[in-house]
Amino acid sequence: MGQKVNPIAFRLGVTRGWTSRWYASKADFADLLVEDRKLRNFITKHPKKTQYKNAGIDRIEIERTRDEVRVMMFVARPGLIIGKKGQEIEILQAELQNLIGRRINLKVEEVGRPELQAQLVAEDIAQQLQKRSSFRRTMKRSLEQTMDSGAKGIKIQLAGRLGGAEMARREKQSMGSIPLSTLQAKIDYGTTEAMTPQGHIGIQVWINQGIYGEDDGADAQAGQASKKPKRSHKR
Repeated sequence: MGQKVNPIAFRLGVTRGWTSRWYASKADFADLLVEDRKLRNFITKHPKKTQYKNAGIDRIEIERTRDEVRVMMFVARPGLIIGKKGQEIEILQAELQNLIGRRINLKVEEVGRPELQAQLVAEDIAQQLQKRSSFRRTMKRSLEQTMDSGAKGIKIQLAGRLGGAEMARREKQSMGSIPLSTLQAKIDYGTTEAMTPQGHIGIQVWINQGIYGEDDGADAQAGQASKKPKRSHKR
């Protein structure tokens, strides 16, 4: 029986940090957790501004202090959220403050290589499928783009009425290596749904971004001075 675990949850607290970083008492914990969910849903599923979906929001990190709530958005195209002279981001910040009744400190950071972020790759596939693109061609194109960007491996799985078939099924394609049971491997995971006329198609993406601390360890070893002094050998 195949037992699968979310790759992000598997690495939380070991090699990967939490997206919500704050401490609360037992009485307030549940309410603050619901607030975090409200903030994320309001940004990603904004009722009026559809450009947020095209901005490519990878993840939203939340930190809390006694005075304010810090919301950090990691976006592929930050211009769609910031707007001209920062007008859009100020409107969004005011809307979030009215939503939860707390002071919000909103920051937007650009994602360098969106092809290596699993959530952004999954959302790109969903947009292509909603435009009635061939699912096999879409999967192959995403695999090649991610591998060309420097990934060690990628796996994509689609589930649903693929190609308008009467029976739902699963299709899977992979390229490179995806070591899901190795904690040192930096596996990014993203999932979303494509809403097609035939029904919803579930999309799962795993991307192997390398090994944690691979470059740092090499630089540290090269920079360390040798503990033992070199001996001169005379012939």
